[in-house]
Amino acid sequence: MSRQLTIRNVPPEVAAALKKLSQERNESVNATVVQILKQALGIDERRTRLQRYTTWTADEAQAFDAALAEQRRVDERDWS
Repeated sequence: MSRQLTIRNVPPEVAAALKKLSQERNESVNATVVQILKQALGIDERRTRLQRYTTWTADEAQAFDAALAEQRRVDERDWS
């Protein structure tokens, strides 16, 4: 869920630079500020790094499912 923040005491030169940058990017000042904050905090970089570990190819998923199915098989000799 998105949060709304109010930032006070923004120096005029910062406000002017944000306005200019947002116009160059053809986006709102809000979108520009959010992107700058995400970049400064490394949010997108972290998401990109995590994606490397959470994205499987179809072959990898199939191999995992096969290995898991093998582990779930009950060997009756172990229970007699």
